[in-house]
Amino acid sequence: MIIELVLFLVGLVALVYGANRVVTEAGQLAMYYGVSTFFIGVTIISIGTSIPEMTTSLYGAYYGAGDLVVGNIVGSETAQITLAIGIVALISPIVAERRNVLIYGGAVVLAMIIMILTLEDGTIIRSEGFLMMLAYVVFIHDLYSTKGGEEIAEEVIEDIEPPSQTLPWILGGLVLVIVGGYFLVTNGVELASLVGIPEYFIGLLTGLGTTVPEIVVAGIAARKGDSGISVGAILGSNITDPVFSLGIGALVSNVVVTDVRTVLSSAGYMVVVSVIVLVLFYWRRGIDRRSAIVCLSLYIPSFIPL
Repeated sequence: MIIELVLFLVGLVALVYGANRVVTEAGQLAMYYGVSTFFIGVTIISIGTSIPEMTTSLYGAYYGAGDLVVGNIVGSETAQITLAIGIVALISPIVAERRNVLIYGGAVVLAMIIMILTLEDGTIIRSEGFLMMLAYVVFIHDLYSTKGGEEIAEEVIEDIEPPSQTLPWILGGLVLVIVGGYFLVTNGVELASLVGIPEYFIGLLTGLGTTVPEIVVAGIAARKGDSGISVGAILGSNITDPVFSLGIGALVSNVVVTDVRTVLSSAGYMVVVSVIVLVLFYWRRGIDRRSAIVCLSLYIPSFIPL
């Protein structure tokens, strides 16, 4: 069991670090060749920070670990909306316009509801996965203005480096993502079997780990003193994961969960805490340090439904 645990943790670290390098270096490469900051913000960065969830979804679907796949998405979503926002706001209060909170927040809740509706029968089939990904494309088209895309890109990319420096990091990052994802999923399933705990629980814990890129992206911006961190950068992955990251896994193989009641209960809590945080966002025009404590405290009960 020790070997499986070590390989599981190694896979998680490799997956998260590799994804972070790919996102940052790919953004710099795109900037070097004159790609617009809007396009970089809404594609490379908004989707790229969800690479860990996508990779876990692909491997999990292939190996028939549907519980781990869904647990990873729910765990990641809950951690992002509570821990990530709370930690960033403790570093520097988040300021947001109410209009942006309504737009992005509404998209987050809608994406979560779509995910829950597809899980009601315990299976996400390929056609549903395709429609979920299509819904995400519509989200991107309707949500991001040119300004929003630029804000997201500027919060991640500082200096533009030449291809000779970025390409090796991109390739190396992709290798880490592929290898890390494999170790994470295969050893996560093995751990669940050896310890006698549900794969879904392993997925929830994995979701906490794969949230690190989002915390890093927003945390760096907060540490630089950018009090106007965009709502798009904070909530972008919360829109991506329930529909795109989960949908891409279903394209490989049907995603089947064994304990639908537990999954729906846990996912329901995810929606509830998301609404609470979004209400705080809207009411206080952002998240200050006092509200950050509330966000952090909402994470612990996410394991109670289990």
